[in-house]
Amino acid sequence: MVTMRDVAERAGVTKQTVSNVVTGRVKVRPATAARVRAAIAELGYTPNLVARSLATGTTMTVGLFVPTVASSFYSAVVEEVENVLDERGYHLLLCTTRQDGERARRHLASLSSRSVDALLIAGDQDLIDHLPLLADAPFPVALCAWESDAPDTLPVVTIDYEHAGYLAGRHLRDLGHERVAVLASLPAHAHRVSGLRRAFGRDVPVFAAPEPTAEGGFTAANAALAADPRTTAIFATHDILALGALEAARLAGRPVPRELSVVGLDDIDEVRHAHPALTTVAIPSREMARQAVGLLLRAVDEATPPAGTLQLLRPALVIRESTAPAP
Repeated sequence: MVTMRDVAERAGVTKQTVSNVVTGRVKVRPATAARVRAAIAELGYTPNLVARSLATGTTMTVGLFVPTVASSFYSAVVEEVENVLDERGYHLLLCTTRQDGERARRHLASLSSRSVDALLIAGDQDLIDHLPLLADAPFPVALCAWESDAPDTLPVVTIDYEHAGYLAGRHLRDLGHERVAVLASLPAHAHRVSGLRRAFGRDVPVFAAPEPTAEGGFTAANAALAADPRTTAIFATHDILALGALEAARLAGRPVPRELSVVGLDDIDEVRHAHPALTTVAIPSREMARQAVGLLLRAVDEATPPAGTLQLLRPALVIRESTAPAP
């Protein structure tokens, strides 16, 4: 079995230096750290996690809650969180709520008493009512991708979703669209809807999607077009709904964008290859995840709980082929 001493001899450093690189608790000069990591990779050294935990008082594990890993948005968040943790020598403990409030409560109650160094909660679905379970958690907690009113007791790194809706609305308004419908997952996406309404300076009809899927968007789009056949534009509060709207428009004989413009929100990979390619509002999900994890790990390093701050990342409009001037 390869030992820490073997790594130290190969890298030409002390055992303590190898330990500092492995645990990340003490900063090591970049050139030295690179030499140690190269020796670890060459020798195939695997740290003794139990011994390391006893020596440092940490588990080198961060918990992450997400509603699902089936969506492109949350899978990107999970991937980026794991990237950052891997860079710092941490491990990921992943929990999914699957839109089940009771499942979320059980996981939170269990995790609050388990040995993790920090906890990141991505998305407020199913969880906001259960946050009091974490009031006495012995580790730092942060929230990201949070859309409802965030508690001021916890740090939040999220997207300015209201501005995202505004960008979509301003784009359609500048194209001359007046008869606009919104397809939304409610009440979760209320801020996105209010942003679009702010762009138009008036109320805009909203059609609730029965589920956050392309099928849900298809159903909501059919309802919108039936309610007002003269509708010239649709804003879907996330891209997966917009994909359903594109299919509904095709079957209704409403060519996109000649007769009907469609805008989504998220900029998931699938919409770039839709027919036509979807205009959307891109949100910096990976940067959000990276900032949130960085905040947590600083709190772990400093052994102090993070302050209850709110960081809003700005979205950006991405114009593609699904929008055009109002007919």
